[in-house]
Amino acid sequence: MTFGRKGWVAAGGTSSFARSRNPAKSGHASFPRRHGDEAEERIAAALGDCQPMNADILRRLVRAIVDGSQDDLTRLAHKVVDAERRTGHTKLAEQLEAILRKPRLIKNGSAPSVESDRGMKELPLSRRHGELLATVVPRDALEHYMVLPVDIEHRFARIEREYAARERLGAYGLRNRKTILLYGPPGCGKSLGAKRLAWNTGLPLLKVRFDALLSSYFGESASNLRSVFEAAKERPCVLLLDECDFIARARGNSNDIGEASRIVNSLLQLMEEYDAPGLLVATTNVEESLDSALFRRFDDVFQVPPPGSDEIEKLLRVTLSAVNVADSVNWNSLVRQLAGASAAMTVKAAQDAAKAAVLCGEKTVTEALLEKAISELKHVETEPKR
Repeated sequence: MTFGRKGWVAAGGTSSFARSRNPAKSGHASFPRRHGDEAEERIAAALGDCQPMNADILRRLVRAIVDGSQDDLTRLAHKVVDAERRTGHTKLAEQLEAILRKPRLIKNGSAPSVESDRGMKELPLSRRHGELLATVVPRDALEHYMVLPVDIEHRFARIEREYAARERLGAYGLRNRKTILLYGPPGCGKSLGAKRLAWNTGLPLLKVRFDALLSSYFGESASNLRSVFEAAKERPCVLLLDECDFIARARGNSNDIGEASRIVNSLLQLMEEYDAPGLLVATTNVEESLDSALFRRFDDVFQVPPPGSDEIEKLLRVTLSAVNVADSVNWNSLVRQLAGASAAMTVKAAQDAAKAAVLCGEKTVTEALLEKAISELKHVETEPKR
């Protein structure tokens, strides 16, 4: 039996995993064990009674163990189970399957959650260095509460409703909005918008790592980008291209180089063909620098604006909701001081004032503490960048 891209192939009508009466006496090496992982050791014990595996399979097993790739080991183990069942070794297949069904232990002794296990499987890797091209943002790290103008809140909610009703829409030949471009000044909630969509749709958030994706080698960046899109197609997720201008700047730029143009062309093609089961969210602070052909590839394009007066006051009140706030606070005065500030700056001002109240032994956040926090942040904003 050999292992190919399409699975196990029997050779000569017999299984290379057929059971042997006494493999120890036959001198054949048993399945290499990985210290500290009970599930792997039990699989190793079960496979220790098998006849010798071919060289290709052994190489794959040893490589997965050396690399610490539990996911590769698990996938290979499932293929072994299927192969043994097909060749009539039902008892062995049931034993192996029972082992695989048990929760896998990690270093702290606890079992990983279904969400984290699903989120970490089969992440795309760069061709040359094997680096992760994307990372999964844990669900407990998905901040999702947003204070938005009514019209922008409606647009986010519409994306979420359409995703929830995607099958019903499909029955009428309609498709939910899948690709979204969010633009606006820094700190106004574009990345937070992607997290909110992931939270409200129940999809994992897969964030692309442009530092690993880009390569100076001919055609490699485009190949890495395609791997990311293929991963999103295989598993439903919210694929986040944060600050996508990094790879989508206009091709007419006089300083452009060949590889940069190739990755823009590749992105345009992948966006044109995009039909993954989840969502794609791209964000940018400099929408005017994006290639003009990119905009029509998105199902929805809208700005996440800086908060207005009503949103600023609500952000302050919500952020301070867990602490005591002095009744004498003049919210209108604070809102005027924060006019034009980003949502991130508004939230940080409230958090800084709350921390100052705790550290100085006060039980109440006062207007003076809030004004001081706002003043410090404004000073940082206006300082010349070095």
